[in-house]
Amino acid sequence: MILYPAIDLKGGQCVRLLKGDMGQATVFNDDPADQARRFAAEGFSWLHVVDLDGAIEGRSVNEVAVHAILQTAAIPVQVGGGVRSLRDVAAWIEAGVSRVILGTAAVNNPELVRQAAAEFPEQVAVAIDVRHGKVAVAGWVQTSELDPTDLARRFEDAGVAALIVTDIGRDGTLAGVNVPEIGAVADAVAIPVIASGGVAGVDDILRLKRRVGAPISGAVLGKALYTGALDARAALAAARR
Repeated sequence: MILYPAIDLKGGQCVRLLKGDMGQATVFNDDPADQARRFAAEGFSWLHVVDLDGAIEGRSVNEVAVHAILQTAAIPVQVGGGVRSLRDVAAWIEAGVSRVILGTAAVNNPELVRQAAAEFPEQVAVAIDVRHGKVAVAGWVQTSELDPTDLARRFEDAGVAALIVTDIGRDGTLAGVNVPEIGAVADAVAIPVIASGGVAGVDDILRLKRRVGAPISGAVLGKALYTGALDARAALAAARR
């Protein structure tokens, strides 16, 4: 299992939100590139970077911070937030991003996902952000009527590298990962699934690994790492176990 420490960007700073609420942002580092260096030094093999402002505005807002991370981190980076066109995808890949995440665009323009995945094999992922059983978009401020498994199935044959499934209600709460909901998406498709939202400790990583059904390929780690509730070395050991 691959662990993805999260760097969420708001106003050029590294923050964590509570349940996706932009009004409840805690700043953990005002230098995102420094945070990227720290995660790489701790032994993580990927970074998960989200432009929160960009997700709401529908365009890249924190691109200076993302470029600083790309110049600093010696490990692959996946980036999402505000990616709405094939040009956006191409620009991030040209800048050095290893995987571009499409969320709102995957709901509103699924053909874009197919085009991007065909043009950039293994470099496009889809974010499935779930609130009360339905997919949320536009920086989590709008909720659709779309079921997460239905959205996942749209891209079964599209060549998407991964699905990043987030339980918004648990994000930033340290309440524990929603294994059944995320597992249901993993069981519905053959696309690798990355779990996100609520990971509080090593037990959550082990629960994801031990579940019966399709394997969960990775997990996004956020607040637990920043607060010290989850030790990086212990997390990586559990993921390798």
